[in-house]
Amino acid sequence: MTTTKPNTAFWIIAVVAILWNIMGIFQYLAPILLPEMVNEAYGTEELAIYNALPSWYQIVFAIAVFSGFLGSLLLIARKKAAKPLFLLSLVAVLVQMGYWLFATDIMELHGIQAAIMPLIVITISIFLYFYSKGALQKGWLR
Repeated sequence: MTTTKPNTAFWIIAVVAILWNIMGIFQYLAPILLPEMVNEAYGTEELAIYNALPSWYQIVFAIAVFSGFLGSLLLIARKKAAKPLFLLSLVAVLVQMGYWLFATDIMELHGIQAAIMPLIVITISIFLYFYSKGALQKGWLR
């Protein structure tokens, strides 16, 4: 397969994807590295929900953010391996956010507002997967 030069939007999206996934890594690491900050930022009820999450939830969270970050790095490096990493990230995000929204009391605590950020994360994950798939089909990735 021959590669073609990506357009400017590709580079902008790739850089924004890296920044987005760095924020995800921060969200994953914050409770570990900055527990005082997390305790101050969230209410007692939210902390109780977070602390009651099963251990596998953190593993899925790590898979989501680190595969998304690696996919973003490979996207900017124009490597076709970005696509399966974005797919892995998407699946992990769906499991993580699905559990957060439907298996915890977060919706009872905050109502429909609790779904806003998870839906944004899901939407961006879907976009990055399909964007990488399209970039591969256009010959931008090798």
